[in-house]
Amino acid sequence: MLIVDTVAVLLGGVLLLRFWMQATRVRPPSSVAQFTFQLSDWLVRPMRRIVPGVGGYDWASLLGAFLIVLLATSVRWFAGYPFEVILLMALHRFLQWILYGFMILLVVEAIFSWVNPHAPLAPFVRALNEPILRPVRRVVPLVGNLDLSLLVALVLLQIAQIVLDMLFR
Repeated sequence: MLIVDTVAVLLGGVLLLRFWMQATRVRPPSSVAQFTFQLSDWLVRPMRRIVPGVGGYDWASLLGAFLIVLLATSVRWFAGYPFEVILLMALHRFLQWILYGFMILLVVEAIFSWVNPHAPLAPFVRALNEPILRPVRRVVPLVGNLDLSLLVALVLLQIAQIVLDMLFR
């Protein structure tokens, strides 16, 4: 089960990153692009024949991530869980992965800002976080030249995580 979940999280995370890069129109550094596309092309390319990109979004990547979650969760079928419960568990895990992915991106940006704001990946991570932070920055002013929007966004994502967990109990 641990191996299945680990592989699923890695592949699902790459698929979600691929979707988010295209949704935000962020061009990744070549190393990130090569890793992302090589790891996910085997699933995304055939799925694009069934689920084309509409509205500028790579729906095949998003659906592929959900299918990976569903596949990893379906291992519980052998333990006697009904399909409806497995589907709800997969949806819950999928939404958790999305929230955790945003949290990880925010933490990585915070680390870059403290350690090395001029790191080669820093502008890429900043661009990925901009759609999340822009609305928060409109509400949260700078405090003594400190941008607290990252912290506020993390707290809001954690609140969303708690609400999600309450909804799926």
